[in-house]
Amino acid sequence: MRIELTTEPGDPERPNEDYASVALPASGQGGSLVVLDGVTPPSGDAGCLHSVPWFTARLGGALAELSASRRDMTLFDILAAAIERTADAHRGTCDLSHPRTPQATVVLARWDAERLEHLVLSDSALLVEAPDGTVTALLDDRLDRVPRASLVSDAVADATVRNKEGGFFTAAADPDVARRAVTGTLPRAEVRALAALTDGVTRWVEKFHEGDWTDLFTLIRKEGAEAVVARVRALEDADAQARTYLRRSKTHDDASLVYAEL
Repeated sequence: MRIELTTEPGDPERPNEDYASVALPASGQGGSLVVLDGVTPPSGDAGCLHSVPWFTARLGGALAELSASRRDMTLFDILAAAIERTADAHRGTCDLSHPRTPQATVVLARWDAERLEHLVLSDSALLVEAPDGTVTALLDDRLDRVPRASLVSDAVADATVRNKEGGFFTAAADPDVARRAVTGTLPRAEVRALAALTDGVTRWVEKFHEGDWTDLFTLIRKEGAEAVVARVRALEDADAQARTYLRRSKTHDDASLVYAEL
């Protein structure tokens, strides 16, 4: 089995708000991965004493632990339980009803000898490669369907469309949001490899249009996770002045990638 993981802050002067992990049980039977992209709030009060990295570390840690230890729980139930556990850690000090309370996108995958389970919430991505080389992008595209006029910028969505009907959903403090996630199961025999990516990496496809999902997956396999993030950074630097592709988006975003050949 080949496993690669990389996570890099968009700005070395700021904490990385992403989270990435892989769990491989000692039994050698299967594994799981978690990738989160913390939502950077605009300046101002978010009703919470804690930072986004604090939140993603706790939510990600709960997801990693539950997905590895509780094979009896569905990924839907695991996400709901992890959100509830994280909320309990700061509901006594923070206003968790605030629309800017710490939150994150989620990619969660778990596999064994029989199947691959997957869950995607918001705009991070899970790419799955079949034995014949076909790559399928498992996406939650609701943010893409929100009218641009409803977004403050490409990076900051207005509170009127976040975690609201007709908008899009992220993991914050309400465990019921888990039922909004895109979930599914594939036979293990139909999966050769997978890659989980935050949008700091998917912009190679979605912002810079350097290729499609298959091209990106091929690049990850050939050059490795760190090299792919370096390629994205080079594209960001080249676009920094012209703003041809990123427009209103921040030049550098936190970028995380987990690649697993099963």
